[in-house]
Amino acid sequence: MADLFEAAGLTPQQPSPLADRLRPQQLDEVVGQDHLLGADGPIGRMAQAKRLSSMILWGPPGTGKTTIARLLAKAAGYEFQQLSAVFSGVADLKKAFEAAKLRRAAGQATLLFVDEIHRFNRAQQDGFLPFVEEGTVTLVGATTENPSFELNGALLSRCQVYVLKRLDYEALHTLLAKAEAHEGRALALEPDARAALVAMADGDGRYLLTLAETLFNIGSARPLSTKDLGQVLQKRSPAYDKDREEHYNLISALHKSIRGSDPDAALYWLARMLAGGEDPLFLARRLIRAAAEDIGEADPMSLVLANAAKDTYDFLGSPEGEIALAQLVVHLACAPKSNAVYVAYGAAMKAARETGSLMPPAHIRNPTTRLMRDLGYGKGYAYDHDAPEGFSGQNYFPDGMERRTFYKPKGEGSEARIKERLERWAGMRADRKT
Repeated sequence: MADLFEAAGLTPQQPSPLADRLRPQQLDEVVGQDHLLGADGPIGRMAQAKRLSSMILWGPPGTGKTTIARLLAKAAGYEFQQLSAVFSGVADLKKAFEAAKLRRAAGQATLLFVDEIHRFNRAQQDGFLPFVEEGTVTLVGATTENPSFELNGALLSRCQVYVLKRLDYEALHTLLAKAEAHEGRALALEPDARAALVAMADGDGRYLLTLAETLFNIGSARPLSTKDLGQVLQKRSPAYDKDREEHYNLISALHKSIRGSDPDAALYWLARMLAGGEDPLFLARRLIRAAAEDIGEADPMSLVLANAAKDTYDFLGSPEGEIALAQLVVHLACAPKSNAVYVAYGAAMKAARETGSLMPPAHIRNPTTRLMRDLGYGKGYAYDHDAPEGFSGQNYFPDGMERRTFYKPKGEGSEARIKERLERWAGMRADRKT
């Protein structure tokens, strides 16, 4: 056996990673999840009662999902059985369920922990249902993805979903202090570098301990500065999945920051998405939509500028073209806002569906043939350019349909003048109708 360890470059006494050595032994030792594990938290209450319900633990990496499941089984006196959806198949599930049946017959409850449960397909997820319903297993699934998108509705209806929080600065500092106490020495870091180390972890406790272990192994005769730390440790990219929930969360944040007239927040979310590797042309398309939907006639040039920014990026590419997107984001956030056209279009579409195939009134139909003229097409049409003040006030809605007002400008920016004109025309229309 010793020869095998030596061949692998290891020794039988080689310690496990720091993150494993610091795994909590009791639920109250888990940091950052007091809303779930505290005395008044739902999982804390289950552990005290020693009666567990099936659940899904949803949260970012390194927040303690596996640890919580293991300690929950320990606290409640359940047998802990673990599977990974990445490495397990139908045969592994069958073995797990058979083993759980035998334990149940012997009076022993089983907590089946399934890591990355969202990676099981729909049919495999359905396979859990009878065993969860019968109580053969208490299922605890862990996922980093939104369960409402990734898990079957039938499985979700049989489980409580608990959301684990990304570890905040206080929780990460607590974890770092535990690592130093375990090692019996403090990390050689200047205060600013210590704060930078915590920021590098990006809410991931496991990653923080991995970084700390690297620093412990390297050692340093003097405290490292922030610059030194950057040279020693490689900062990882922000967590960002372009085809999953984070993608939609961040683009929503960008759009709503623009709508809320906050250029600084909008620039931040733009930068976050670009740093995460988002396609800049996807961002350009969303910004064009924001220009039409949220700014509209309050600043009609915004739509022109949005298309110009898209063309600029198309021409220059990254990174130079990204400046055009940043300029557009600032312009859109600072522009006057009106969704009046967006709302008006939705109302007009609703009316179009409700009214079916109503024809235009005869006086605005095009009399292209003699028969059409004989039928009254175009008869009585008033040419607005010849009318007093260039406005005839004729009816342009179908016969049999009451006039409706879809577009209601809010009076912001350029729409102030539009609103004034529409109100004047409405008065003239009413006068001429009378």
